[in-house]
Amino acid sequence: MTRIERFLSVALLVGALSVASTTAGADDFGDTLHDIQHRWAEANYRQTGGAQKKAFEALRQDARGLAEANPGRAEALVWQGIVASTYAGVKGPFGAMSLAKEARDVLIQAEALDPTVLQGSVYTSLGTLYFKVPGGLIGFGDKDLARDYLEKALEENPDGIDPNYFYGEFLLDQKEYEAARTALLKAKNAPQRPDRPLADEGRRQEIDTLLDEVNRKLDKHS
Repeated sequence: MTRIERFLSVALLVGALSVASTTAGADDFGDTLHDIQHRWAEANYRQTGGAQKKAFEALRQDARGLAEANPGRAEALVWQGIVASTYAGVKGPFGAMSLAKEARDVLIQAEALDPTVLQGSVYTSLGTLYFKVPGGLIGFGDKDLARDYLEKALEENPDGIDPNYFYGEFLLDQKEYEAARTALLKAKNAPQRPDRPLADEGRRQEIDTLLDEVNRKLDKHS
């Protein structure tokens, strides 16, 4: 599978922390952000085909609107980036790269506002983008930047399910199988997020799939 095929076929499933830990209370901003998180998980794990694309287009508009209405809130920019990057993986070849660039640009804005927002989720998101987007003349992918960002994400959230999962996926791609297995096992044993059960359930299924692949690679090279 080519790099661009992988980019288009694999949604960038980057999660974040609970809204309760990042907002002062159940204000309008927090409620809207939580709604976007919930709808993202529903669209990503429960929907397919045209219904999924329609759900992500609506989510994209709402996430963008939340970020525009709250220009000083890095959390909104992070979730605008998450929605745009996931939608890029769902949409297919037409428009995918423009969505990926939108995600990169707003995530860089979020990083400038608060690089530690959502326990480093901006680092996880940027690292995943630079890993999965094609490089060269096609896109802006960069393996060195990907590694740097993913390792920064782990510095901020060493026990988190998402930074360990995406770092493990990156290490598998780099043929660093033992290190990939260690990261994925840590992701598998990460604490549950009580307010995001659907996202955690879907992520753990992905972890198991990657662990199976890593174990096959290790058996082959043993």
